[in-house]
Amino acid sequence: MPAIGAAIDNHKTDQPYWQRVFAGFEKSKAWMAKAKPDLVIGVYNDHASAFSVEFIPTFALGCAAEFPPADEGWGPRPVPVVKGHPEMASHIAQSVILDEFDLTIINKMEVDHGLTVPMNLMFGSPAEWPCPVIPLAVNVVMYPPPTGHRCFMLGRAIRKAVESYPEDMRVVIMGTGGMSHQISGPRAGLINSKFDKAFLDNLSKNPGKLARMPHVEYMREAGAEGIEMVMWLVMRGALHANVKEVYRFYTVPASNTAVGHIILDNTAPAKRASARKAKARPAARKAKRAPAKTKRAAARVREDVRRS
Repeated sequence: MPAIGAAIDNHKTDQPYWQRVFAGFEKSKAWMAKAKPDLVIGVYNDHASAFSVEFIPTFALGCAAEFPPADEGWGPRPVPVVKGHPEMASHIAQSVILDEFDLTIINKMEVDHGLTVPMNLMFGSPAEWPCPVIPLAVNVVMYPPPTGHRCFMLGRAIRKAVESYPEDMRVVIMGTGGMSHQISGPRAGLINSKFDKAFLDNLSKNPGKLARMPHVEYMREAGAEGIEMVMWLVMRGALHANVKEVYRFYTVPASNTAVGHIILDNTAPAKRASARKAKARPAARKAKRAPAKTKRAAARVREDVRRS
């Protein structure tokens, strides 16, 4: 949500309107500081900054060494340049494409508020981001966006790729995207808290139900822009079937959007999973989290055993 970024950039986070929003992320920042990830995979949607109607990839993986903040019409946000991780990104690209997901590989890209605002909410406003970031841009702007099932299965493929990387790393994956909201048309201003909270419940306990949900149901219940929630399923697919909910936050409204956020952590892996040479221990963006255009979920994938 660009309004959250503007509140951060203009030092308005302590104003009464915004206090409850930013207070809801204090525990998340503490969790992230304790997790100390070596890498973040940020699942987000571009807002015509890197791509235009002339070229809109369904899934675009950033493989560059760095990603400058985009100028979204009023100058780039005053945030650090996002440093990439070309080695892991290339490894993910190879693994996922050979698993028959047709990613677009991006070697030069600017990133907008869809990625940088979740980074602020989870890391604060440091002089430099504390770890590299691999951006994964998902088309939820032009029809047809990917299905929830496709996003969920992509998350599984990403987890497989991370587990097979030959270096031990702590990886956080953040799924982002607005919860219920519609910014135009007769239903402009729509917020459906009942749907949003059920979505968070199912994200933890029954993600398969969300993966089977058709586009029209997302849009009917959560507004035209509510389709962004399919991006959360990339994060959820990277986790075990059973997860522990560490933290949840939900408030309305922020600008014209519901703000939701959830942190999920893997429970003990099944025997079949524990026999692998590398175990995944995700925890949770939002930001899309877990948390409106800034709603996000995050998941940590921890490799505990070095792959031989």
